[in-house]
Amino acid sequence: MARTAQVKRITNETSIFVSVNLEGSGSYDVSTGIGLLDHMLEQLSCHSLIDLIVNGYGDLHVDDHHTIEDSGYAIGSAVAQALGERHGITRYGYCVLPMDDALTRVAIDLSGRPFLSWSVRFPTQKIGALDTEMFKEWFRAFTQNVGASLHIDNLKGENSHHIMETCFKGLAYAIRAAVEIDLRKSNSVPSTKGSLQIG
Repeated sequence: MARTAQVKRITNETSIFVSVNLEGSGSYDVSTGIGLLDHMLEQLSCHSLIDLIVNGYGDLHVDDHHTIEDSGYAIGSAVAQALGERHGITRYGYCVLPMDDALTRVAIDLSGRPFLSWSVRFPTQKIGALDTEMFKEWFRAFTQNVGASLHIDNLKGENSHHIMETCFKGLAYAIRAAVEIDLRKSNSVPSTKGSLQIG
């Protein structure tokens, strides 16, 4: 069964369309008006093998916050819809990802219960013109809407861009493992409760 979904999120602040295919090859078409965000979402798609389309715009004349946060909401919602009742998924994923000076540990549980643990510190306040604090908001929004416990711990790093990229690439490999179908239990939910519904 195809595990795909499309989400449109339209508010007075943003208009975002997202399409995902969990059975993809990592192809992407991303345009948000924020170059660094586009770059990170492309990394997420490429390394998770989730095909991803994100087309959106927001009130960038105010700041980047709404566009970054709402793209996290929309992508998380789309992945959650594509997972359906989460039958047969591996559920858990884990990655320790190096990138030059940076090393970040990411662990995810597609439990249906949103929780973000974010232990990431950046040496600089900005990457280019973008405030680094904005990206915690992306991960928070994604976590809330995908329905997952997500732990991200930066272990080492001197370059803010490298640190940020290890967070997205680490998430990519962790979620790639978590959404995989376990052929031994493909017809059941990986929980003694019998449900991984969000909430």
